[in-house]
Amino acid sequence: MYNHVIWPQQFNPKISALYALNDIDVNAPPEVVWKLLVNAENWSSYFPPEDKVKILSGEPELALGTKYTRVTVGFPMHLIVTECVPGRRVAWSTLVDGDKTGSSAYHGWVITPMDKGCHVLSEETQQGPFFLEEIGRKHPGALYAYHQKWVESLARAAEKEAAKTKN
Repeated sequence: MYNHVIWPQQFNPKISALYALNDIDVNAPPEVVWKLLVNAENWSSYFPPEDKVKILSGEPELALGTKYTRVTVGFPMHLIVTECVPGRRVAWSTLVDGDKTGSSAYHGWVITPMDKGCHVLSEETQQGPFFLEEIGRKHPGALYAYHQKWVESLARAAEKEAAKTKN
């Protein structure tokens, strides 16, 4: 059995408008996956859509309390890391810049070690009128599809990196 995101009450999937769960088995050590995941300003090296990420709070990588910005599918956002267990879990809350509706999102990643590599799980919930309109109504299924591409790209990058260290 795999671990899941630990949800703050207001982001629980049971009360959220939108929810996606994506996961994949990765033939690479958890620490390789972790390094790629917390190196947010370089996500685009393996997942090109995430090419506008900027850490604002001075850390070289995501850590508890890190504040950063990103532009996802054309929407600028501010984020803060709310959970960080090195090598195992990282999660952040999101607000969309300029959104006056109070819409928010919560995205968590969980890495579970396995005999041969690890299991990576990504879960996100989105709440509020902005996300209901832009994702739920205009682009149904987009949240799942975007994150599926991300977990698959992360897995490929980690496996490639792990193969380098074996040689």
